[in-house]
Amino acid sequence: MSIVVEDYHKIYGETVAVAGISFSVAPGEILGFVGPNGAGKTTTLRALAGIIAPTFGRLFIAGHDVVHEPVAAKAQLAYVPDEPVPFERLTVWEHFRFTAAAYHLREWRARGEALLDRLELTEKRDAPGSELSRGMKQKLAIGCALLHHPKALLLDEPLTGLDPFGSRSMKELIRDFAAGGAAVIVSSHQLSEFQSLFTTLLMLHRGRIIRFGKLEELRNELSAEGRSETLEELFLRVMKQPERATELQP
Repeated sequence: MSIVVEDYHKIYGETVAVAGISFSVAPGEILGFVGPNGAGKTTTLRALAGIIAPTFGRLFIAGHDVVHEPVAAKAQLAYVPDEPVPFERLTVWEHFRFTAAAYHLREWRARGEALLDRLELTEKRDAPGSELSRGMKQKLAIGCALLHHPKALLLDEPLTGLDPFGSRSMKELIRDFAAGGAAVIVSSHQLSEFQSLFTTLLMLHRGRIIRFGKLEELRNELSAEGRSETLEELFLRVMKQPERATELQP
């Protein structure tokens, strides 16, 4: 497994942000990590990225313990937050060059050029970060994230600021990246945009897993119940009575 979470807890004083969750994401899978605001999604992603430490539990990226082997783990992952902030004075291409230096990449320029083209950033190649729109900042963050071929990709609201063309291109890029063998976690409230992309679904509520399983199995379960729901409709129904939700294990 490229991403493994074992009994992860995060506690702030008397507040339990995440209450002991366990799951894994295999190469090629795209996990939809969904839940209402305050469910613990970003807290979990930030822990997997090594930004915050777990209170209890263990987290692994490509077999490396995020806490005890942080450099090895981070070398195999990429995390794009919901509000990417580029360096104001660095150009788009200089961001790629900086990323390549940070990961000790040698043969990266051809891949960098291909990512610029794929993300429609070629015309912005020499533009500084301070001049980029919200959507362009998002594309730049994704490009830098993919430059070193990470085995685990963590995305928090990756479509924010993108127009319909950009959203479609981004989803295709995520799908292709997973097909190349990476494990991907996507946290988003835009469920209608992702229902054809997710292979697995994990629903969080108040730091606990209330639904986890292969999306196809979940749809089969709903069909057996005579339901025909979109992913957004399912989410809204489950979240109305989360205490009655039953985990569906993959």
